Amino acid sequence: MEYLKNDPVKLNAAGDRVIIIDQRRLPQETVFLELGSIDEMYDAIKTLAVRGAPCIGVFAGYCMAVLSLAEKDRDSDGFAGVMKEHAKRLCMSRPTAVNLNWALSRQIGIMDKMKGTDPKVISQKLFEEAKEIHEEDIRMCLAISENGLSLLHDGDGILTHCNAGALATTRYGTGLGPILLGRERGYDFHVYSDETRPLLQGARLTAYELARAGVDVTVICDNMANLCMNEGRINAVLVGCDRVAANGDAANKIGTSALAVLAKHHGIPFYVLGPYSTIDMDCGSGADIKIEQRDPREISSMWYESPLTVEGAKYYNPAFDVTDNSLITAIITDRGILYPPFSESIRKALS
Repeated sequence: MEYLKNDPVKLNAAGDRVIIIDQRRLPQETVFLELGSIDEMYDAIKTLAVRGAPCIGVFAGYCMAVLSLAEKDRDSDGFAGVMKEHAKRLCMSRPTAVNLNWALSRQIGIMDKMKGTDPKVISQKLFEEAKEIHEEDIRMCLAISENGLSLLHDGDGILTHCNAGALATTRYGTGLGPILLGRERGYDFHVYSDETRPLLQGARLTAYELARAGVDVTVICDNMANLCMNEGRINAVLVGCDRVAANGDAANKIGTSALAVLAKHHGIPFYVLGPYSTIDMDCGSGADIKIEQRDPREISSMWYESPLTVEGAKYYNPAFDVTDNSLITAIITDRGILYPPFSESIRKALS
């Protein structure tokens, strides 16, 4: 499929700006942004112009490379100090997505290994590492898609939540990867895409991607999932993830854990898909995952001509929730399909 070749993050021709698709404007408009400053990059992540844990990781790798261009005339210590401050700022933009810190740590690791080296040489190495992070994500997404497709059957009804396709990663995606790869190979899936309140990534982005790929897709409100399961429309639930703890608890877009409970009740397999880089071995369980709290206006007024709710009402707007590992049928990674007990299978996959 031709559109899968258009990565949502890349360098411009001159190599001094990061180009992204502004996902806030989809599906009505396709707008590309060129970003060169730390403020622009921070805002792009914070406001979800660029989103999806793997995609944010690729973006962060390129950001560090581009930012190094403005600092490479400093002495070695000054260069390292400023670059680490840039990394710290970027990391604060979305605390739940582990790929962000993972990619930044890789770039910081390059600088630490090359301490005392001419910053111009380090800058070049940061560009090489950013490209490797990007290419690695392409390989991981294809492997995840292959592994996930092995668990599906032609004609399956599949429920998705949020967006974990080519816009959120590189090429095929994670949660949508098996669907898109299956479509290429002649599988006929019917996908039910949760709208995914409050930012509607399912309605705006997942339906957009699947429709462009020729997949039969139906958008549903989040609270319709139980009825669809009860009517026998759903054979599997596929979701992405922003962080997986060492015990298999998984953080994903708010509402994911409720789907896992419903799937368990109806006897439907619930699959979490993500690259090995999304597994955080320093995080023992879901209780250790920091949940991002977002702007109340996403609930009250973002999608309306005038505020929907009464003045004086309070808001609670967590961006993610944590699905307990006991509700997960399998975690599908580029390093294989992991089954319970997850503490053991995760350790083996990463060893």
